[in-house]
Amino acid sequence: MLHKPKRIGMSRPRKRHRVVIGAGSNIAPEVHIPLAREKIRHAHRILGESDWVETEPVGFERQPNFINGAFLIETDMKRSELKVWLRDVESMLGRIRTANRNGPRTIDLDLVVWDGEIQDSDFFSRDFLKRAVIQLCPGLDAD
Repeated sequence: MLHKPKRIGMSRPRKRHRVVIGAGSNIAPEVHIPLAREKIRHAHRILGESDWVETEPVGFERQPNFINGAFLIETDMKRSELKVWLRDVESMLGRIRTANRNGPRTIDLDLVVWDGEIQDSDFFSRDFLKRAVIQLCPGLDAD
């Protein structure tokens, strides 16, 4: 009886995912956004980048305005791996999480769209985020 040969040292290639990462900063954004871009570029393939816009803070208003935009990337990470990786990048770039969820930050990186599906409820309430996503994914069903 013939058996299928075992695959030694070979694994199936991981699935590639198209993802939109929302990014924002209001502490030295001219430094932290380019650093975040480089971290993303070294780990994933950047397919596009939205326009960057200045926005007023939401929730906690006594802080500097934000610079916000988004990246369209291709990754072979699983969704859960990417979320952990984004948190790690935020930490590497000096983000300190406090009880004030809307406070100032060096960098904020959020998984917004995963393979054409909206993942972040802020998409529906933050016009700048919706515009960035639509700029990167014009065919996305955003309703």
